[in-house]
Amino acid sequence: MSETVIKVENLSKQYRIGAKEGYKTFRETLIDSAKAPFLLSKKIAKRVLRPLPSSAAHGRESQENTIWALKDISFEVKQGEVLGIIGRNGAGKTTLLKVLSRITEPTRGRVELRGRVGSLLEVGTGFHPELSGHENIYLYGAILGMDRWEVSRKFNKIVTFAGLEKFVDTPVKRYSSGMYMRLAFAVAAHLEPEILLVDEVLAVGDLEFQKKCLGKMEDVAQREGRTVLFVSHNLAAVRSLCPRALIFDAGRIRMDRDSKDCIEWYVNKSLSHIGTADLTHFRKVAISPDTPAFFKRVHVLGSKDAAEILPVFASGDDIEIELEFEVRRPIRDATLTLIFSRTTGETAATVFSGDQGVPINLLPPKTTYRCRLKEIPLTPGTYQADIGFNQTAVSQAYDVLLGHPIFTISQVPQTGGQFAHRPWGAFYWDQVQWEKVVP
Repeated sequence: MSETVIKVENLSKQYRIGAKEGYKTFRETLIDSAKAPFLLSKKIAKRVLRPLPSSAAHGRESQENTIWALKDISFEVKQGEVLGIIGRNGAGKTTLLKVLSRITEPTRGRVELRGRVGSLLEVGTGFHPELSGHENIYLYGAILGMDRWEVSRKFNKIVTFAGLEKFVDTPVKRYSSGMYMRLAFAVAAHLEPEILLVDEVLAVGDLEFQKKCLGKMEDVAQREGRTVLFVSHNLAAVRSLCPRALIFDAGRIRMDRDSKDCIEWYVNKSLSHIGTADLTHFRKVAISPDTPAFFKRVHVLGSKDAAEILPVFASGDDIEIELEFEVRRPIRDATLTLIFSRTTGETAATVFSGDQGVPINLLPPKTTYRCRLKEIPLTPGTYQADIGFNQTAVSQAYDVLLGHPIFTISQVPQTGGQFAHRPWGAFYWDQVQWEKVVP
């Protein structure tokens, strides 16, 4: 049986709103040391506000001035396990990793860590902007507890993985945020910490590098037997990488289960709090007075169950989607694009009005178009859509909706066989022919 390497018991973290932590970072300590002679000569006194202990929180401090970022959190992680952590912004995910990294102290509770911890909580964590990439690799390695020989042994692999061979001697203050992140991840992943904490930084990199990072984390866990805690809003990455997940909500763990079950619960819970009638929740850019037309309503017709949060269909059903526009000035020869994806992140299909040669003409004050999808072959799951339109002669989109919940596919046709409800992939093909090739 695998050894427990992370044990969290009744962990809570409280902050006073507007207060500054009583501890100092390594960088702040160095800066304060350099400034000390000047501060003493001027006799400057500095008052530091510390987080209140739990006893003070119940007495002197009112609830309005404090917030519990974590509240009575308990869980365990085994060696070699990859644990996903999901939840809305402000749920306490990053605070947990900061406590595990010893960046911040808990208000109460305890944490047991067995092994060296490498954390990647922000882009460029542990880097000094004036130093080159080469120098920062050794600096970050030293912060992680590595000696110079150990860093040197991994140096070439780190630089190659980050793809920064040409810039390794350039000060990192001249790096883009993507270059920062690539180097930081490469160092943290290659210097062999027993526990690796990763917090959403993969969102900064390009698609190719994200795939490299996910592959590296999989290797770190499965082949090297190290432990990974992965915080991300990319539900597809969590599902593919993490067999188990935690759902955080308002500083508490709401669910600790198989990642597939957690993601399904989290998506349905999120949808129940979203009013799809108000498109401002999904609009990429706010509507300005100069916008000639914009989406007013998105409506899916023909639902099997009107009581559900989203319209429900079976694979193979016809689906009709009405797009209503509020039009201020006429627009001719526009194009409409719908990109369907699972709410777990995987892109399923794209529908483009230009492929059928249909001109989209919008006239004031209101115009509605209906998109009919015939015998849609999607497998069971909840789907969302990115919806946009632009004029063919104008590349910039007039309006774009991102991640609009659109419908749920409840089942595939009952064709018989034990695999009728298989969950693999986005499409269900029943029009498939097989034949034996005779040599």
